[in-house]
Amino acid sequence: MSKTILILNGPNLNMLGQRQPEIYGGETLNDVATMCAEAAGAFDAGIVMRQSNHEGELVTWIQEARDGMDAIVINPGAYSHSSIAILDALNMFEGPVMEVHVSNIHAREAFRHHSYVSGRADAIIAGCGVDGYTFAVQRIGKLLA
Repeated sequence: MSKTILILNGPNLNMLGQRQPEIYGGETLNDVATMCAEAAGAFDAGIVMRQSNHEGELVTWIQEARDGMDAIVINPGAYSHSSIAILDALNMFEGPVMEVHVSNIHAREAFRHHSYVSGRADAIIAGCGVDGYTFAVQRIGKLLA
């Protein structure tokens, strides 16, 4: 595989399929990994999927991505609305960054309408369910071509 995409998931995304399925759907994070691997395989890329409930761990993974990862797909979860540290780490990454939200954050509570991560993202996909991850990987394929 010639390219590798880091797919990062923030707090509570390990609970996909269990947490508020009326908002987030019934698919699990393992389902998302399978979908993303298939999408990346279409352009001879691989994925590394990670999830953490800890902001500092996400920051470390973004920093490490500077050596060996070609792109990042990130669903920062609630850290979207609060983490300048994640934004700063993403600003050091030189490849494409796609921001994904399973729900439409702009149709939810007002505090969810702003995302710090959006300031660095090359594209933002929100409200498409877990298909948003696949859309992000497909877009990365076009950007890396």
